[in-house]
Amino acid sequence: MANLPSGFWAGWIVVVTLVSLAAVLWLVWSIYFGRDLHEESEVEPVWDETLAEGHNPPPLWWFWLLFGSMIFSLIYLIFFPGLGSNPGLLNWSQGQQVASSQDRFEASFSDARAAVVDMDLLQIQGDANLMATAERIYQRECAVCHGPEGRGQANLFPNLQDAEWQWGGTPAQIEQTLRGGRRANMIAWQSILSAEVIDDVSGYVMTLHEGGDENHPGKPFYEQNCAACHGVDGAGNEMLGASRLSDDIWLYGGDFDTIRETLLYGRTGEMPAFGERLDDFQIKLLVALLAR
Repeated sequence: MANLPSGFWAGWIVVVTLVSLAAVLWLVWSIYFGRDLHEESEVEPVWDETLAEGHNPPPLWWFWLLFGSMIFSLIYLIFFPGLGSNPGLLNWSQGQQVASSQDRFEASFSDARAAVVDMDLLQIQGDANLMATAERIYQRECAVCHGPEGRGQANLFPNLQDAEWQWGGTPAQIEQTLRGGRRANMIAWQSILSAEVIDDVSGYVMTLHEGGDENHPGKPFYEQNCAACHGVDGAGNEMLGASRLSDDIWLYGGDFDTIRETLLYGRTGEMPAFGERLDDFQIKLLVALLAR
């Protein structure tokens, strides 16, 4: 059976388990049947005139409860794994139980789930039950980063409620993002551009949402170093994951100091791939939820 100990440690577990059970049995037996309570009662110490130390034994049903628990433990170890590498007479394992449950689940729901995968997104979005399922999947898999309402958080995780998608917001692009993940990398410019130039470029970037300042001293440096990814007008590039700079939506912040910090030190971000974690049914529901 997989994941069971073997060799020395398997034997060690067997010895420790059986010796511990025997020691507990001896201890319990000796407490109830290993001494003469009548003889001990003849030499009871007396404290403070009439206060005496008694020798009342624990109730006998405690003994039978403990004894029954140990018998149950032995029966359990005979039928289930617990003694080293011995799988038990039933050859049971959690992995087998999970696989069996998964097989029963697939047999019961595979056809219905396959039908959902073939459905149009508008049909899914119009089905309240399917969208409730999609919301539960989102809360379990996505909310920890993007927030329970999908509005992003911590200036690290994008807002999924607006129309700005760094890698594209079409259903096909969202599905590609979910399946394969994304890795973003904004290079650091501190070793390439001077501090004065970085200040000028930061100031120019702040004017792009108004169309850009043609006379700004940072414009030529922006066009020379930044336009290849972000575009001359700051419209961004979804193919490269280059952010749009001409709107007022900023993941890390759009004030001068934050833009300057981004230029100086760069930014990195990673969206993990869910292609192996989620099946086609779950991904289809998430796409329908996020593409609304």
